[in-house]
Amino acid sequence: MHYSTITISGQLGSGKSTVAKMLAEKLNWDYYSTGMAQREIAQKRGISTVELNQQAISNPQIDEEIDGVFKNPPWGNKSCVVDSRLAFHFLPNSFKVCLLVDIETAAKRVLSSKGRVSEHYSTEKEALDYLKKRRTLELAHFAKNYQVDIENLSQFNLVINTTNLTPTEVCQKILEKL
Repeated sequence: MHYSTITISGQLGSGKSTVAKMLAEKLNWDYYSTGMAQREIAQKRGISTVELNQQAISNPQIDEEIDGVFKNPPWGNKSCVVDSRLAFHFLPNSFKVCLLVDIETAAKRVLSSKGRVSEHYSTEKEALDYLKKRRTLELAHFAKNYQVDIENLSQFNLVINTTNLTPTEVCQKILEKL
């Protein structure tokens, strides 16, 4: 089967954004990230992404703002790599990839990430606590508002544990399977 969209889903700190950007560049495809959109919305509201996730449970307008892009994708008919925990659900004909990671490794990664301007933590323990809280909120939110269990790995074409892999190695695995 030929795919024109690859969706990269997975756990916080698993390398979704890094891998998706790298893959888009290797394939010369467009790149889109709902994480960027979510962080921008949180920043505009002067809150963290955890607080935005908490508000989204009772405020469906937040989801509509973030996920509305899938109704009229900005990439149009072009091929695209989409970095989003729920894109596999909204784009069922995509090649669906899920990235997993050990939570301690994830905490180290997000602590050293320069692009996470809306999350404020200075120690690995703070990052770990933040990731656990955000994951719990997202699981509940996605189950309630979308009836989607993002931990059901049978929904994906490919599942990769990135804990001991470089982004280049992850991209290679995706390209091989694709």
